[in-house]
Amino acid sequence: MKISRQRILTISAGTGAALLLLLAGAVPAASAQEVLPLITEAEYERWLEDLSNWGRWGPDDEIGALNLITPAKRREAAALVQDGITVSLARTAQTEEAVDNPCPVQWEMVNASPRGASDRVAYRCIHGLGSTHIDGFAHRFFGGKMWNGYPIEDLVTMEGGALKNSVLTMKNGIVTRGVLYDIARLKGVPYLEPGTRITVEDLEAWEAETGVRVGSGDAMLLRWGRWARREAVGPFDTWAEAAGFDNSVIPWLKARDIAVLGWETPGYTPRPEGDLPTLALHDFALTMLGIHLLDRADLDALAEMAAAQGRWEFMLMIAPLPIPNGTGSPVNPIAVF
Repeated sequence: MKISRQRILTISAGTGAALLLLLAGAVPAASAQEVLPLITEAEYERWLEDLSNWGRWGPDDEIGALNLITPAKRREAAALVQDGITVSLARTAQTEEAVDNPCPVQWEMVNASPRGASDRVAYRCIHGLGSTHIDGFAHRFFGGKMWNGYPIEDLVTMEGGALKNSVLTMKNGIVTRGVLYDIARLKGVPYLEPGTRITVEDLEAWEAETGVRVGSGDAMLLRWGRWARREAVGPFDTWAEAAGFDNSVIPWLKARDIAVLGWETPGYTPRPEGDLPTLALHDFALTMLGIHLLDRADLDALAEMAAAQGRWEFMLMIAPLPIPNGTGSPVNPIAVF
């Protein structure tokens, strides 16, 4: 059964009704999130069939929505560079263990002498909570299958790693138009509270305020204020406390046809009783839509620069390490204004 436009609008309408009640004063602000409808497991299962991009770029595809980043899209991105100002979107590598960085980077000096010095570094957990990284398609699966329907059996193993859909498919780098959605700024707060569900209405309110919208082949960057909250309250467990996309955003992501999705944390938590798992949207975007995920980014400096420039779009460059058979890579994404 195909999900119709009417069905998608019904999801949005339910969320919108809650927001209208809030604006009218009928729903206290503290409970506004509680009246947002949840996407059911049955709806999610239908979307796995109806919204999938598997096969869209052929049976042998391994780059997914990166196919949408054409030479014309790269030229469009380059045309956004006006001042030549660069901003990193990466969190500085952390070597100290903390509740929000349980698998820190290992770094040590190898030698230091009057003739020179050398060191070594190890990312023991490519997908670690404290390290900015990009997810390859061999990272998450549905029913034993990864992006484009490849079965993981014999293709992703402890012995050989990822023989399909590895991070090596991105060796030539990603250059495209980036668009920042700073929902904390939209709400007039330094950061959103844990459990906040960011809706389509929030995203489109940001578009109306800034005059920019994400589209085909773009990189969408979502900021809720993880690192600003850390500055305010100290380290916290992002598996227990985080804001993020509501699952009702999934059809919107499909419709917008983005190539890359970046964020500070992969899902909101705590979640209401009966909700889908924390990584429901993360896994759907990566595995079913073929959107590469820029995870655990630090978007605070980007938000400050964008506000100072009055520009929320820019050229974005991401260069994963060419790791054979890897499921992901540490990255230092660069926005250029």
